[in-house]
Parts: sequence; C-alpha cells; structure tokens
Amino acid sequence: MEHLFCKRVKKLKASEIREILKLTQRPEIISFAGGLPAPEMFPVEAYKQMAIKVLDEMGMEALQYSTTEGYDPLREKIAARMGNCGISAEKQDILITNGSQQGLDFTGKIFINPGDYVLCESPSYLGAINAFRAYECEFQEVDTDSDGMVMESLELAIQEHPKAKFIYVIPDFQNPSGRTWSKERRIKLVEIANRYNLVIIEDNPYGELRYEGEAIPAIKSFDTEGRVVYLGTFSKTFSPGLRIGWVCASPLLLNKYITVKQGADLQASSISQRELNAYLENYDFDAHIGSIINTYKKRRDLMLSEMDKTFPKAAVYEIPKGGLFAWVMLPEEIDAKEIMVTAVENKVAFVPGGSFFPNGGKENSMRLNFSNMPEEKIIEGIGRLGKILSELM
Repeated sequence: MEHLFCKRVKKLKASEIREILKLTQRPEIISFAGGLPAPEMFPVEAYKQMAIKVLDEMGMEALQYSTTEGYDPLREKIAARMGNCGISAEKQDILITNGSQQGLDFTGKIFINPGDYVLCESPSYLGAINAFRAYECEFQEVDTDSDGMVMESLELAIQEHPKAKFIYVIPDFQNPSGRTWSKERRIKLVEIANRYNLVIIEDNPYGELRYEGEAIPAIKSFDTEGRVVYLGTFSKTFSPGLRIGWVCASPLLLNKYITVKQGADLQASSISQRELNAYLENYDFDAHIGSIINTYKKRRDLMLSEMDKTFPKAAVYEIPKGGLFAWVMLPEEIDAKEIMVTAVENKVAFVPGGSFFPNGGKENSMRLNFSNMPEEKIIEGIGRLGKILSELM
C-alpha cells in the first residue's frame, strides 16, 4: 500500500524523542529524556473538585460543542496573564488550541509551501522541526550564543534566503539549550522582522518557570506591526494531559489560525477549558507555579552539582536560569547516540542532541531533563552517566 501515501507522508519519520520515551517507560530506567513535568506537582484533588463543580453547574454546556476560538472566560484570563510578560492582550487576541504543539502545526499549514525556508535557532525544538518539516520546508539554522540568536547571523541568513516566511524562536529557557535571550536581542529581532517583512513565531512554554534573575519582556511586547505570533501553554505550569495551549496574535494572523482550526478539529475540549477556568477562579495559580519553581530549582541545582562531581571536565554546560533542561556539550569526536546505547544498558536515559539540529551533523551534545525525577534518582542517574562518560572519554 506504500504507493497510496502522499509524498509528504513518505518523508516523515518518527520523533526520536518519542521513540526514546518508549524505552524509558520501563520502571527501572532513570529517565532524563522527556520534557515531563513532575507528576506529584499536578493539583489532582483540586482539579477533581473543579471537575465536579463544572458538571454540577454547567454539565450540559460543558459536554456540548463550543466555539472554535475557545471558552470566553478562559480566554479573558489568559489575555490578562499575558501582561506578566509585558504583552497587552484582549480576549479577541486569543485562540485556544490543543496544546501549543497544535499551534506549531497550524503555523506550518498557514505559512509553508514546499521548498520554503524556515529560519530557526541552532539548536531548536525537535517538536517544531518535525511539525514544520511535515509541510516540506527547508531549514536555515542561525548561530546562537548565551544571549540567544546572533542577529548578524540572522541578517545574513535572511539575505541568503530572501523568500523565507518566518523566524521560529524560543527566547525563554530554550529547548534544548536552556538559554534565555537578552532584551536587546528581542528588540533587534522585531526590528529585523519589520525591515524584511517576516513573521516571528515566539514559542514560550517555559517562561513562567524562572529560578533566578529578572523576567524579560516577551518578544511580542515589542511588536509594532502585528507580526509576532505568541504560542503559550498550560502543559508545563498545570498539566500536559489537559492539552490546553493558546495562540496570541493580531487579527489578520489570528483569523488564519482560527480558520485552520475549524478544519482540523473544530475546537479544543469544552469541558477541559471550563474545568481549567474554574481552577483559575477558585485557586491561587501563581502560588501553584511558585511551588513548582521551588521543586524544580532544587532539582536543577542538584543535577548541576552532581554533574560537577561526576562528569569529566571536557563535558561543559551553561546554567539554565529556568525551564526544564540542562544542555551538555561534549568534545567534537564524541557521538552522544553511542553514549545513549550504553546509558540505557545501565538503566539511565537522556536525549542525544543531534536531533535538535534540523540539518544534522552535530552529534556531540546531550539534553538532560531535571524536572521529572526525584532527588535520589537524580543523584543515582547522574552518577551512572558520569561513570559512562568518564570511561568513554
């Protein structure tokens, strides 16, 4: 039946991260692989009460079809929270999606023709790479440093690919590198996008999980021409199982996303939106995020401390100021995929970094998640990895 599949589908391949996660489902594996929140931080009992409340008070409405744009009270609350990152938004600027991953897929559907170029950080988020690649694009990776995307390299990339459609970025605690863009780079990015008439896709799943330093305004807060599309989600601050994310954009752009969503799945879950909205009305969401931050900061600090003790000096990393990941660079001759095989044999897992470079060729890196494993497993797992790295290097 292979001949029945379209060319686009034939080019698709399974996500390496999702395949690795299958291995890590074994209970004996200490996994630093997925970008999973800590399940003990999910507000299960509170959410249970809100689910009952929604069914008692608006059960028939909650189980019915709803508008594509989303549940108005929840859209209003999201718009209000956007002010935390400097964005002035109203309800009509928000579209509720099934996770921010759906926003990425819609972005590809809206902007990409076969052969178009997407400009992105090097490295970049694998989920976005796979979402965009499904629409048969090419990638131009742009150099990055500790302050984010290098603007001189971006301008050269735009001049080399003048028909590029958009610039995809993760400015806060980037996946996989953990880096955070400086305010100056964010302002400069908007200036460049204005000059070359490009759209910016700002993906921000981790922005509220800051462990140190002052918050930096979102790129969209500097948007002067309505060309920044902001993607947000509750997956990292509440629960990924809800699959509730959102798009915030100017009317011209948001209407395209709404039209595409109508053809994709009509709407996000009516009942889940109302349950989440009830939680936000009846509980202190900022206090909940604060408890997550306290837990994750301890785990980050512990992981970095154990890496200092057990990793060889040639394995280097930067300290992420927030988010979920530590990014480790190894000597150029080291292939992290080979290390991964040995690591799984020793019942510990991570994600080899080569997958995050859309054009390939860079295998000497590894991404470690510190949010999901409890402290004792972080100590044991990093110890195992350190022993493997020391033996191989």
